[in-house]
Amino acid sequence: MNTIRICTEMPGPRSRALMQRRERAVSIAPFHSTPLFLSRADGVAVEDVDGNVLLDFAGGIGSVNTGHCAPEVVAAVKAQADRFLHTSFNVLAYEGYVEVCERLNLLTPGAFAKKTMLVTTGAEAVENAIKVARAFTKRKGIICFEDAFHGRTYMAMTLTSKTHPYKAGFDPFVPEVYRVPYAYCYRCSYGKQYPDCSAYCAHHLEDTFKRVVAAENVAAIIAEPVIGEGGFIAPPPEFFAELLAICRKYGILFIADEVQSGFGRTGKMFACEHYGIEPDVITTAKSLGGGMPLAAVTGRAEIMDAPGVGGLGGTFAGNPLSCAAALAVMDIFERTPLLAKAEHIGKVFQHRAQKWQSQFPMVGDVRGLGAMQAVELVKDRRTKEPAKDEANAIMERCYQKGLVTIGAGSYGNILRLLMPLTLSDEQLHEGLDVMEAAIAHVSETKRDAPLVIV
Repeated sequence: MNTIRICTEMPGPRSRALMQRRERAVSIAPFHSTPLFLSRADGVAVEDVDGNVLLDFAGGIGSVNTGHCAPEVVAAVKAQADRFLHTSFNVLAYEGYVEVCERLNLLTPGAFAKKTMLVTTGAEAVENAIKVARAFTKRKGIICFEDAFHGRTYMAMTLTSKTHPYKAGFDPFVPEVYRVPYAYCYRCSYGKQYPDCSAYCAHHLEDTFKRVVAAENVAAIIAEPVIGEGGFIAPPPEFFAELLAICRKYGILFIADEVQSGFGRTGKMFACEHYGIEPDVITTAKSLGGGMPLAAVTGRAEIMDAPGVGGLGGTFAGNPLSCAAALAVMDIFERTPLLAKAEHIGKVFQHRAQKWQSQFPMVGDVRGLGAMQAVELVKDRRTKEPAKDEANAIMERCYQKGLVTIGAGSYGNILRLLMPLTLSDEQLHEGLDVMEAAIAHVSETKRDAPLVIV
């Protein structure tokens, strides 16, 4: 199961039958980027219930950087399952939870004493990071960024930027949250050009303190080092240094949300390492568990100890099976060159995608760090009008031809890559061949579309 094999129409009859059952039994709210149902997965290859084999460049939305069913992860989970499944760390503690925290304290950036607490999802990690920041600073205000995604629970959803489908109809939101533009150079909110702007967006935070919220009322600024769901936006090198300097000036904590960008995705263990910064608090999830649900909040020891005893936690937080999986994931990163592989994937993709940019007018921007790469599609390069329909058509064409992809962006016009880092060069090029052919097909279809006079 190492290469694409399509033996039915897509989706096949069994997937279609299961989708009909799903429509009768499941709320319409959970979304699907493909109409396929899975039977098994291995590495980067997945097989659906109809026997079709596809390459997975979505990676469980970035949750299997070490590959589907990594043997070390599966073995660790099985071994833990033979001992016990659940006790709740709050009642009967276990060593795995403590060891995960110890290793995260060492792995995360920052030459200072740290402590960690475990939860189950990235949104929970964000919620708890905000609780910790408010408890420590005794302030209420939180600053977040346009195009950010931090989760779907109420504080996390408040911090999230995109309205549809994430926020529409769910208001009112959590108070004392203030949003400012991110360093989205391709679509600068201030109409400036990098590098002539001198990271104006970071410096503009000072103006926010004069016109929106007083600095002394702000507990924390939270940011994804590379914007994930918002479009894989990597800011200029100096952006975070300026941002952190402003935080230090006013006693504001900096929270790095590494839920999607962490654990090797960008070619370093954590994306903030690219910028040479040490966050006060860092949230991790997704590939931390290697496919098992686990998330963490790690920060300066004095900050993490600010909430009182019992102030943080949860019944299933730091589940034993997930802790065993996380320890195996960290072992894999120690023993294998996955960080170098992520850099390699990024270089291969950039080389291919820059050719697409010169060949296909709809490819407006190519960007990313390491294996966290994306292309932004536009209808017109001059106006940069987002090409959402074209992006959806490309993703549909991809899965029909054996490649699982996933979109992103506030305008829904981004194709993003989140494939497992364990794929071979042959699988990488095979997947990129499918993506290139899909872009070419949609570009040709768009060019040949008849002119409609209204």
